[in-house]
Amino acid sequence: MEVFAASPPSVTSKTLWKQYREMMAAYQFALTFLFMGLFFSLLIIFLLFTSFWSISLLYLVWLYLDWDTPNQGGRCFVWMKNLTVWKHLRDYYPIKLVKTAELPSDQNYVVGSHPHGIMCTGIFCNLSTESNDLSKHFPGLRFWQTGLNILFYLPVYREYLMSFGMCPVNLQSLDFVLSQPQLGQAVVIVIGGAHEALYSIPGHHCLTLRKRKGFVRLALRHGASLLPVYSFGENDIFRFKAFAEGSWQFRCQVIFKKLVGFSPCIFWGRSLLSNSWGLLPFAVPITTVVGRPIPVPRCPHPTTDEVDHYHALYLKALEQLFEEHKESCGVPASTHLTFI
Repeated sequence: MEVFAASPPSVTSKTLWKQYREMMAAYQFALTFLFMGLFFSLLIIFLLFTSFWSISLLYLVWLYLDWDTPNQGGRCFVWMKNLTVWKHLRDYYPIKLVKTAELPSDQNYVVGSHPHGIMCTGIFCNLSTESNDLSKHFPGLRFWQTGLNILFYLPVYREYLMSFGMCPVNLQSLDFVLSQPQLGQAVVIVIGGAHEALYSIPGHHCLTLRKRKGFVRLALRHGASLLPVYSFGENDIFRFKAFAEGSWQFRCQVIFKKLVGFSPCIFWGRSLLSNSWGLLPFAVPITTVVGRPIPVPRCPHPTTDEVDHYHALYLKALEQLFEEHKESCGVPASTHLTFI
């Protein structure tokens, strides 16, 4: 097992300027995640009714011509992955990457990321940027983080997401990536999705996974190995208001998620200047553990029994990964994964 992370100075030895940059990196990530798509959507509409209408018109024409790009590999820029801001984001929590096994580059992978948390901070920092030198520790692999389809309809925000090598989590996009002639493609799917965000309770480890089997079917059709990944601490960086499953509030959240694609959650962090309410995440360590690959045969038309078999193997491997690393990541020995 190898642990990859910088050795940032302790909080007491950090300069005020260093602490400020880390806080702003974490704050901008939260604001970008929450508001960038909405902001630019409203801006494009607003500009249509001003003297700058031509800017919006030109972008909308570009959007129309470029509509299918996210489903065809997108546009990844290496320099975006190497920005210094991601190293400050890493150091704020801090965020670590743990490698438990070699991943040969002569095969493809379907990477299952858990848990969703509020913002998938750990998986973004470790697998979408080079803050922890991902490409050096997994040479020959290209990781493609996936996101909700609706995010790639939002003007400007879609360009931002694609610049990290992100693509929509739909069949056309995933098939395109895993059908590339060059092996070593790894699609990263947050399997629990938006529904799992409703269980992002600090100290809890509840995964929406028992009935999620599409990722296994995808792996079988392409002969891609299944790879479990777990980010300890992901649920702890925000406080979360959870509603009982039978309550009207929870039902409203589920209905909204079915209609729009994401779950409205009530959560909060701290403010920039004090520990009062705000959107700055709490500086809780996040450790992303990359497990051992599960070999999967190529089967263009997998049967239900085959899907169930490899799904059961995946659940067992993920549970074993959690049990092996939980105590070293600050999780009590009495805590176990819950699958729903």
